[in-house]
Amino acid sequence: MDLPRSFTIRESSHRICNPLTSEKLAILGQAISPSPGTRVLDLACGKGEMLCTWAHDHGVTGTGVDISTIFIDAAHARAMELGVADRVGFVHGDASGHVADEPVGIAACIGATWIGSGVAGTVELLRRSLAPGGMMLIGEPYWRREAEDQATVEGCHMARKDDLLPLPELLEQFGAMDCDVVEMVLADRDSWDRYVAAQWLNIRRWLDANPDDELADEMRMELAAGPVQHARYQREYLGWGVFALMDR
Repeated sequence: MDLPRSFTIRESSHRICNPLTSEKLAILGQAISPSPGTRVLDLACGKGEMLCTWAHDHGVTGTGVDISTIFIDAAHARAMELGVADRVGFVHGDASGHVADEPVGIAACIGATWIGSGVAGTVELLRRSLAPGGMMLIGEPYWRREAEDQATVEGCHMARKDDLLPLPELLEQFGAMDCDVVEMVLADRDSWDRYVAAQWLNIRRWLDANPDDELADEMRMELAAGPVQHARYQREYLGWGVFALMDR
């Protein structure tokens, strides 16, 4: 049970495995201002940057769960680096079935709502771990501009236009699930550039070091097409944000 190697190649230098910059992650923490000792469950936590930095900056505690062994190892190393290994822990496992042993004050899934087969299922999964009055954090893409054709949809790594909603409709969806949206921090074009362009450099460095690897042809094609695809489609059409929700 692990992520395909292509994922870890693309994001080998990333601390945050989504278009939220470290500055915006800090803004999110400041905005919701968790009390010291708040227990956090972070499903599909990636390299654990949110848990580790919030433990350092806000005194939270908690657990991250991710399917990638490489990302979990990086999360442990980051916790040690920031001196918070006694406050946060990381578990290699399938986040789609993970429920906290005890209710948590913050239950999060930042950018991986596939674990619940979409936004609605992920909200229901997070609710199973949430203490009364707690907060959910959902990271999710949305249409910044309406996709005019299927080429645009696929250029944004979607199968169908209906796989995403425009931002107002996404916020309405949260309301229809009996949630109040109490905060949001959105990626901008520069955030997307920093996330995606770093993948290009990671791929190029990996190709230089591994020219004969069985994935080399696939990654070479991705690098050749990636910059134009990003500029033509993803940068213009695809938004992304983290939304803080509380049950009504």
